[in-house]
Amino acid sequence: MSDATSKPAAPDRLLILSVFVVASCGLAYELIAGALSSYLLGDSVLQFSSIIGCYLFAMGVGSHLSKYVDDRDVLARFIDIELLVGLIGGVSATVLFLLFAWMSAPFRTVLYALVFALGVLVGMEIPLVMRVLHNKQARFSELVSRVLTFDYLGALAVSLLFPLVLAPKLGLSRTGFLFGMVNAAVALWTLRHYAADIPNIRARLTRGILVMTFLAGGLVMSEQLTRWAERGLYGDDVIFATTTPYQRLVLTRWKDDTRLHINGNLQFSSRDEHRYHEALVHPALQSMPWARSVLVLGGGDGLAVREILRHANVEHVTLVDLDPAMTDLFTRNSELAGLNGGSLSDPRVTVVNADAGQWLDEHADVFDLIVADFPDPSNFGLGKLYSVPIYRLMARHLSENGALVVQSTSPWFAPRSFWCIDATLREAGFHTHPYHAYVPSFGEWGFNLATRRPGYTPPTAYSIPTRFLDGETTRLMFRFPPDMKPLPVEPNHLNNQRLVHYFEQDWGNVVR
Repeated sequence: MSDATSKPAAPDRLLILSVFVVASCGLAYELIAGALSSYLLGDSVLQFSSIIGCYLFAMGVGSHLSKYVDDRDVLARFIDIELLVGLIGGVSATVLFLLFAWMSAPFRTVLYALVFALGVLVGMEIPLVMRVLHNKQARFSELVSRVLTFDYLGALAVSLLFPLVLAPKLGLSRTGFLFGMVNAAVALWTLRHYAADIPNIRARLTRGILVMTFLAGGLVMSEQLTRWAERGLYGDDVIFATTTPYQRLVLTRWKDDTRLHINGNLQFSSRDEHRYHEALVHPALQSMPWARSVLVLGGGDGLAVREILRHANVEHVTLVDLDPAMTDLFTRNSELAGLNGGSLSDPRVTVVNADAGQWLDEHADVFDLIVADFPDPSNFGLGKLYSVPIYRLMARHLSENGALVVQSTSPWFAPRSFWCIDATLREAGFHTHPYHAYVPSFGEWGFNLATRRPGYTPPTAYSIPTRFLDGETTRLMFRFPPDMKPLPVEPNHLNNQRLVHYFEQDWGNVVR
């Protein structure tokens, strides 16, 4: 066998290397679609599963369609597909975000249409590359091993870079544009090295330059486009936005109202957050004048900690929140630190950035009060924080006469979810005392106060000044009218995650 047969020439070796790039880009678009739909629609397991399934099926369709490309046109079609993948994939995140912000109805249809189109095109790329190399007399066994090796290596590289670097540093929109430019660069490189084999090279070169220029412009403008989309999504001016490895944080303002949104969901409004946080903290702490140590799980905005520190008997607060970007923002930003009273900088407060479940498992500290201020259980990652094993783990960190308070979503809008949390606490061995409060931004909102011993009595007065709570308000909070009565539900175990299913069904019945 000649050298030309056994050793591919330099352009052919680079064409094999382009498989690495093609695989990286294809998986990147898939991850972007899954992450974006999880941010906007919730239930990350469903979103990623359905998108991966749609994408892989479409790749199979694309592989089948590739056989209809004439051998004489393989290189030209490969370049055309690369440019099309770069253009569609590059703009996909921005188009989907803008669509959700301004016309949410067709979002799912467009999402899966884009995923399917990209899957078909990506599915055609690898077979076309293999045919180009085979036509150049490469040995089939060596060809397959090389192509598949670089295909899998590309998938591995982007699967590591996406969550660790690309999504948190660049954001989804800029990541999409960046990978689109990479696809366009592969097309332009192929045009350069195989110019003699490609018809209409001037037209294709012009298209390639136009696509690259368009995507580069999108990369530069992506932050402005994202902010414009978020303005439409939230209706108010976006004053701060960042994507972290864990979530999308957006702060908005309208007149004197500052609001925090996480993954598109409202977390608080500065106009009425005092109602939520007073209800979360004071019914427990007022009945525990002996309490010295408090653990707050979640609550990285420091607003619950602000209320806890108003009790002079509290000597130390440990705050465990997963996202350092969240706690840093509410520590260093003067306006937000003013909102939480500088609580996260108080010498009595220790801020720990860690997964709550892992921290509970690895530490042995005991606290008089634990406040679980987690986001709603909208996906399985959050649902585990409301499970029987986690509550039993919390019980190990609670003093004998201590109390646990859990934010428990809305007993009005999500009644099965609320009573599931109550049932889960009881399954974990707690005595529960459910209650609710009206927060204008959220509507009727629910909490569960759990103790290791029976006999809790709600306070009839408060020793500190409060804006919302008093004895009569508190008495009514612990009473449920007939239309919010307890429902028969199952507790939330890790093996079934019933709470997440209840949550999806409950909110699916009220969100239009």
